[in-house]
Formats: sequence, structure tokens, C-alpha cells
Amino acid sequence: MTDNNSNATQRVVVIGGGYSGTVAANRLRMRPDTDITLVNPRPHFVDRIRLHQFVAGTGDASIEYGTLLGAGIRLVVDSATRIDSVERTVTLASGSVVDYDHLVYAVGSAAAVPSVPGAAESACAIAEFELAQRLRADLEQLGPEAPIVVVGGGPTGIETAAELAERGRAVTLVCGGTLMPSLSEPGRRYVAKWLSRHGVTVLEKQRVAEVRPDAVLFADGAAHPSARTVWTTGFAVPQLAATSGLRTDPLGRLLTDETLTSIDDDRIVATGDAAAPSGVPLRMSSQAAGALGARAADTVLSHIAGTEAAVIDLALIGTCVSLGRRAGIRQLAHKDDTAMNLYIGGRAGARIKEVTCKIGVGKIRREARGPGSLMWPKGGPRPQQPASARITSA
Repeated sequence: MTDNNSNATQRVVVIGGGYSGTVAANRLRMRPDTDITLVNPRPHFVDRIRLHQFVAGTGDASIEYGTLLGAGIRLVVDSATRIDSVERTVTLASGSVVDYDHLVYAVGSAAAVPSVPGAAESACAIAEFELAQRLRADLEQLGPEAPIVVVGGGPTGIETAAELAERGRAVTLVCGGTLMPSLSEPGRRYVAKWLSRHGVTVLEKQRVAEVRPDAVLFADGAAHPSARTVWTTGFAVPQLAATSGLRTDPLGRLLTDETLTSIDDDRIVATGDAAAPSGVPLRMSSQAAGALGARAADTVLSHIAGTEAAVIDLALIGTCVSLGRRAGIRQLAHKDDTAMNLYIGGRAGARIKEVTCKIGVGKIRREARGPGSLMWPKGGPRPQQPASARITSA
């Protein structure tokens, strides 16, 4: 546990200005003697759960930080390249160095580089704002009859295919397996029927073997024409922690204990997609991000105060998927994130999805207005903490 001089100003650096990092930065203002710096590579917040809308031209996904961050938080538009946990500094791509007493590691996730031949060169991901910008510009140059192939049967693939189809695009969705297996069977049937009614060709079992500029080749040798291939499978985590000498899981998420404190250094707390508490990370989602950001801030404040930090207590209770602008599905789930055989579809599902999207940003603004006010569903089961997940150094 950190032993700090409670009368000294504590410098807290938050690396990453996504859902989790911005909540953490705002919540840290509960303690007035904290000097908070948020480091982010973009001057604006990316509302990632709306990137499929941005690509299709049905919505925006960019919000000015001035409307999200509370008073006193310093925004540094730059990228962190190294953390020196001994000197307690963060080196930035510009060459600047930021000192810290405590650090919140909230670097998030990005699109993984696909291993399928040709995919990296000829397919476009939408998990990042710049990639979504490029794809939107490409689509604007194509006629509505141009065939679009979306690879990936998860939420992003389904939402992208649905959004484009509703705009009159000719879309094929390649799942490479079961269409969104995290849904209940009734939920999957509902989504499949909606896609079929709106002209989306769903190929569940086909697996992509190669991507070419004008076609997708499948493992069985068949080819499907594609004027633009959208790749929505796989997420990667920035390797900042690993290159800085901190222990990570195989994907690169920072290994922490159940309070989100790094197993290597109790001055470093991880949150969001880049955290692997007890080596068992939560599902990557904006639903988890806000609660984890709040919990990370609480852990830092406990370390500053010299008190015991609370462990993660978060229940993930369902998934929302939009189907264009007029329909959606709210899949209900148990507290362990397993689907019930119960969902809400149609316009009601669309309204719930839209409310859910607004809540993601609303959590950030709530903490900006009143630090410490954010609440979240609790009671989700967590694995027993292994010995390897205990703090080993200060």
C-alpha cells in the first residue's frame, strides 16, 4: 500500500481518453489535492459504439472533450511511448516527459491486424476513428449496387451490415461460424430474420481464406465479389505496458490484482480493455468500461489515502445490438453474462440501444458534474485470485 504525504499534491496521469479513462479522470476529482493529466492521441473523444453509424453516414462518433471533462483536468494531445515505473515518468511521442505519483493505464483496444492473406492490405477495419473515416470516404465513392462484404458475425459486424443494408447497400455478412453466439437462440433467429428481410446475405459457416481488392476467397475455393471488404473481427491492445517492462497477459493487457492494481507496481492501476485482473479480463465493452474506470479511480484514491482498495464488483447483464436506425435487440443476461432465452426486439430494442449509447457518454458527464456519483450493476462472479496476481513490488 502506498505511503503518501496526505498534504502534498498528488500528480495522477491517465493514459487514454476513452470511456474508461475519462470516467477515471473525472472521478479522481473527488480528492481536491490531485493534479490530473489526461494523455490522449486525439483532441476529441471517440464514441466507438457509434462508429458503424459514422461509417454509414447515419450518425457522428466524435465529441469535444470540453463537454466531457471536469474543471481542472489537463488534456495533453499526444501518445505515450514508454512508462518508467522507477522514475515515475511517461515519455510521449513528441519527446515530452510527464511526471506522475500515480498512473491510470487506460489505453483501450484497437483493431487487430488480420492474419488472413490480403486482409491487412485490402480490407478495412472500423475499430478506430481514422480507419472509420477512410472507410466512409471509400463507400461514398461507390454506387449503391457495389457489393460490400462484412467479415465478422459479432456485434460490430452485424451493426455495420445492418446500417449499410438499411441505406440500400448490397451487403454480405461472413460470420466464420455461428452468428453472434453470445445471443440466445431466439435472439439469433430474430437477428437472422431481420438481416434476411433487409437483403443481407448471411454466410455463417464460410471462412475467409484470402482478401483481394475486388473479391473475398473462401476456404472451400469459392469466391465472392467485393468492392469493399470490412473487417470487424479481432481486437488488439497497445503494447505500451509490455514494452515498458510491466507484466501483461498474452494479448498485452496489464496484469493486475482484483483492485485493478498492477502486480508489478502499486502506483499503476489499469482499467478498461487494457486491464487483466487476476489474468481474467472482463468482456471488452463500453458497459464494463465506465464501471472499471470508476473503480480504477477509487483504487488510486485509496492508495493516496493509505486505505484498503475495494475489489471489482461488476455484473454484465446483457447486450444491445442495433439493426439500422429503426430496430434493435436487447438481449437479457444473467449476472455472469450468460444469455437468457429472453430479448426485446424491434423499435423497443432500437430505443433501448439508443439509450444505452447515450448512457456510455452520460456516465462520463455524470462524473464531470459530480465526481463519485456513478453507480453500476454489482454482483457479477469473479474467479479466485491466484497467487501470481498479488502485489509483488511497490
